[in-house]
Amino acid sequence: MSRRAWILFAAMSLIWGVPYLLIREAVHEVSPAVVVFSRTAIGAVVLLPFARRGMRTVWEHRRPVLAFALLEMVGPWFLLSDAERFITSSLAGLLIAFAPVLALVVARLIGLEKRIGRLRIVGLVVAVGGVAALGGGGMEASGPWPVVEMMLVAVGYAVAPQIAATKLRDVPALPMTAACLSIAALIASPFAVLSWPAQPPSGLATGALVLLGLLCTALAFLLFFRLIADAGPARATAIAYVNPVVALALGVALTGDPLTPLIGAGAVLVLAGTFMATRRSTHEAEPAPEEPGRTRRGLGATQRGGIRRTPSARASK
Repeated sequence: MSRRAWILFAAMSLIWGVPYLLIREAVHEVSPAVVVFSRTAIGAVVLLPFARRGMRTVWEHRRPVLAFALLEMVGPWFLLSDAERFITSSLAGLLIAFAPVLALVVARLIGLEKRIGRLRIVGLVVAVGGVAALGGGGMEASGPWPVVEMMLVAVGYAVAPQIAATKLRDVPALPMTAACLSIAALIASPFAVLSWPAQPPSGLATGALVLLGLLCTALAFLLFFRLIADAGPARATAIAYVNPVVALALGVALTGDPLTPLIGAGAVLVLAGTFMATRRSTHEAEPAPEEPGRTRRGLGATQRGGIRRTPSARASK
């Protein structure tokens, strides 16, 4: 990659590792609905002025766009915000690393992946073992439900890219993202109103919400599109392997999240297993080359091999 691409890659790895910490701070004072509404509304307001062209194409694909918004943003961000009231930001980030593994399984079930080689099967087993190690290493949740929520988040992040890959290949990425954020904000708004805090949140919580919308949503998407254009979708989406490490490091350094040898081993297993499970073997057929300009236009053009290729890790994450 070029020097600029490496700078963008480093910036995105940091930006999409931060949301877990910001969400954790925000949900101490506001409801998950307020977190989701604030993040999506701020992101939509910032991106919509840049996304007016291409909205007709978005409207023509309104049903899969709605499905994508529900599975990539609305559902996952509600569940993630609720789960982080009971688990550490480090554990949330590491559990999200399981999403590419689930994406591989979903892609195989719906036929986007013709076969899963031995290396990928080993990776699936290793990643599952890593999640088990995290639970046994002192990084527990207050009950099973938050972990179930995080697994559902991972399922949403796994299924949504398949919709993009099969139904939204020709939809421009920026208008698509702006439209999805707008949809998510509209859906979240009544729940946010009903759970709006009686007292204004502190400066720390307010700052976390603003950073989520501006830095981790709007700016992150714009940088991610530029990175895809400079480095290609395959290299750009390697961010998925770095984000959890950033989330773990920030959680340990800034909020005192535990870091035991077993937690460290579990983190390594999750990341290594995810890498193996989503790595394309030399014996597997490579996808057909994209038409010129496809990588820069369509959101679906950023999907490869059933891995989460869309911006949300974080996303957004």
